[in-house]
Amino acid sequence: MIRVLIVDDHAVVRSGLASAFSIANFEVVGSAATVAEALAQIAHTNPDVVVLDLNLPDGSGFEIVQWVRSISKKMGIVVLTLNSGAEFVTAALKAGANSFVVKNAPVSEIVAAIEHCISSPSSFSVKGSELLAKSSGPLLTAREFDVLKRISLGLSNQEIAQQLFLSQSTIKSHITSIFRKLDVDNRISAIICARENGLLLQ
Repeated sequence: MIRVLIVDDHAVVRSGLASAFSIANFEVVGSAATVAEALAQIAHTNPDVVVLDLNLPDGSGFEIVQWVRSISKKMGIVVLTLNSGAEFVTAALKAGANSFVVKNAPVSEIVAAIEHCISSPSSFSVKGSELLAKSSGPLLTAREFDVLKRISLGLSNQEIAQQLFLSQSTIKSHITSIFRKLDVDNRISAIICARENGLLLQ
């Protein structure tokens, strides 16, 4: 029996998922509403799969993904969120998630994503790959993610250029691309947008 931990800040979502997973013959070993609760529950229950939302009261679900991957390469991670944009699928993949499912998807897709974590732990889910391919939104490149993270730390173009061993004109070009892809026109808006949608930790 697959042991699952649910992480979502809405009680009704946690309850609904728990019922659906029980019907699917999964064992729900616990649930959490915050990043802090999730980390404690994972350490205590050692689930086979963690199903989590990205937007949590005390931080980002990506913090959980990264922490899980730091302690286990085998534990399954399903990102379940309202954000279906390509940027979020890419971020989930880069962080180490196994599957990505939008919240309005049928329960059968969530169940399939959990089963995928067990059957193919080293690959990204087909559903996640389809979302990535179909999304009309452009992807942030790995370098753009590097730049975005440093923008969030308050670094200047010159400081970012020095850290990444790139020219300031190249950094400026990356930032212009980031603004366009996130549909913002300044650094503060980019940081807010990225944090609200789980691309950056709070």
